[in-house]
Amino acid sequence: MRASPPVPPAGADPTRRRLLRAVAGLPLLATGGLAGCSPDEQTRADDGPIELSVFWWGGEARAKATEKALRLYSQQHPRVRFRVTWQGLPGYYDRLAIQATGGNVPDLFQIDDTVLTEYAQREIVLDLTRYVADHRLDLRGLPENLARYGQVDDRTMAVPAAQTNAALVYNRDLLRRLAVPEPHQGMPWKDYVRWAARVTRASGSRVAGTMDPSGDYRALWLWLRGQGGELYQGRQLGFTSAELLDWFEFWEVARYDRATPSAALVELADTGEAANQLVVTGHAAASFAWSHQLPELQRLTHDELGMVALPGSPAAQWPRASMYWAGFRGTREPGVVVDVINFLTNDVAAGRILGTERGLNPSVSVRRSVTDGTTDRTEKRLVALGTDLADLMGPAPAPPPRGHARVRALLIAAAESIRGKRSGARAATSKFMAQANAALAG
Repeated sequence: MRASPPVPPAGADPTRRRLLRAVAGLPLLATGGLAGCSPDEQTRADDGPIELSVFWWGGEARAKATEKALRLYSQQHPRVRFRVTWQGLPGYYDRLAIQATGGNVPDLFQIDDTVLTEYAQREIVLDLTRYVADHRLDLRGLPENLARYGQVDDRTMAVPAAQTNAALVYNRDLLRRLAVPEPHQGMPWKDYVRWAARVTRASGSRVAGTMDPSGDYRALWLWLRGQGGELYQGRQLGFTSAELLDWFEFWEVARYDRATPSAALVELADTGEAANQLVVTGHAAASFAWSHQLPELQRLTHDELGMVALPGSPAAQWPRASMYWAGFRGTREPGVVVDVINFLTNDVAAGRILGTERGLNPSVSVRRSVTDGTTDRTEKRLVALGTDLADLMGPAPAPPPRGHARVRALLIAAAESIRGKRSGARAATSKFMAQANAALAG
């Protein structure tokens, strides 16, 4: 089945809040739930044709590029053919969970860090560690921290399909019209909010300076890392009630200073859909996004958009996998699956076909061959941000633990209850901490 609607941002689908409920009943492979033998025991009786099933979420552009890259692999390996399925992000993980329950997971599929740990611990994804060790899956060309972000419990369980970063996307034409300077890399959070309030005043309150990211886990995570903290420590929250209260109260002050728009507009943008982001609807000068989403956002507005890293120290950032390629642990062709992942990661021709639709190519050398000489202004900004941050980013944390999808939803709910004055910051913080800890313990 194929679907061609525009794809919401990675990690933004509201249906993913139901992910734990959909996956909670999945059996473990170790108990015989999904496969009767290990990949090492699965061998072919002949040298006949091989068909691999491949599943990903995305729009038409991603589908065309991915299918073209897979056709190139088949040209080089005539025995291998692909049965592809793709759809929009809404419902993707629900469908994958149903496939996993029936032991019918595609041989090769796309996931992101919301489910990586969950799927690794439930033994749904193929352990790639030994293939990395002998370089059949060659990750030596990836930034070390990007490769590490595909590891769970020191085992490589997935390979980044591309690199992205948390970014501030802003309306350059609007700022020119208002005679307000553009935000810059390394701007402290307090300075950023003052800048946003200045934008609101300069526009006569017709446009707010910034989206309110108090319910955005990306912004909270980088804010915590900028102070030496983390979003998670193992399977527990990595921050205290006091730190979260500081975060919520920081944005209460920003709202009082009119740096942010109304609660109703922010809640609309909280859905994560690109078309609802306030920087493209004209309700705010800046929104928070993933860097690889810039081309999609630019297509939604006639004004020129700019992009810079989120406020705070660039050292709080790390090379982030926009999404991963993962293999099914029960595949009958683990060696071929690994070779396809290696091809999509390291082959220059494949990299040129895939372009920057998922983000910057994970291999630095392939990335250069793809982006050198690009004339597209939006793509050049995507490349420039990655280049600017390359030597400044900090170490990669572990991918989020099981329960992360629920924690994200709880953070949004807590922030919305404060903005809507249905709860005070202290009460919302206490409720969040109790429910988040329960979600992570479950």
